[in-house]
Amino acid sequence: MYNFRGVFMLTLCSLIWGTAFIAQSVGAEYLEPLSFNCARSILATIFLFPCFLFFDKLAGKKPSLWGTEDPSARKKLLRGGIICGLALTIASLFQQLGMAYTTVGKAGFITSLYIVIVPILGSLAFKSKVNILQWVSVLIATVGMYFICINEAFTINKGDMYILICAFCFSIHILCIESVIQGLDGVRLSFIQFAVCSLVNGILMFIFEDPSWENLSLAWEAVAYAGIMSSGVAYTLQIVGQKHVSSVLASMLMSLESVFAMLSGWLLLGQVLTSREFIGCLLVFAAIILAQLPPKILGLKE
Repeated sequence: MYNFRGVFMLTLCSLIWGTAFIAQSVGAEYLEPLSFNCARSILATIFLFPCFLFFDKLAGKKPSLWGTEDPSARKKLLRGGIICGLALTIASLFQQLGMAYTTVGKAGFITSLYIVIVPILGSLAFKSKVNILQWVSVLIATVGMYFICINEAFTINKGDMYILICAFCFSIHILCIESVIQGLDGVRLSFIQFAVCSLVNGILMFIFEDPSWENLSLAWEAVAYAGIMSSGVAYTLQIVGQKHVSSVLASMLMSLESVFAMLSGWLLLGQVLTSREFIGCLLVFAAIILAQLPPKILGLKE
């Protein structure tokens, strides 16, 4: 029962994240990247505030902003939220920049490369061990990226390049979470990081862009879906769902966002991949799955 619950939650989480690329693509038609991300982050912050208060009540605790009376724990939570918020701001900026120049399906698969990139960056930054299947997955993903991004004239779409940078930035964001999450409330950490995103995007928005209520009103549905569903609901589903399944299964289920992104782009926006891009997506998806498998499955050493 618990395993089915976890699988259902994480699959739904992937569906929301995958279809959120539609919202981002539509939003890019009306709002500049910083404006879209600012509005999205504000909604996520508002949504997550009652969430952690509700979880406090379920746990029999007195609802509070920090969830603890320990000053050092509060400082750790605030510091972690700021670090993660800044990393998420940069990753989201490049992703939203890319959405204006590439298709939903390609963006989903390129973004999902963070699952392959994370162990590699982890080995460089924290000397963590990278197994042979993960190295093979990097090679397969590289070939896949060639088919997805490089056309016959050996040029790369700037939107694909932005999304690739975004995948590296999301990898750094994941590593930041991993380095600070121990002993912290995940929902509160997310609340603070989205509050930081709201503040930073808001400041930069007024400096570099020309935001208007008219454009926001035209994109409000896209902003609402990305802010409430993708950032708020999906994140909560991830936290609860991961309690009921193994980390390997969780990673595989969440990587399905790339498949849902491609399908939603095809069904809702009529975006069709070329045969070359489709082969590339298959290779990237295979690399994502391979990167999550323990070597002992194939009789290999760790």
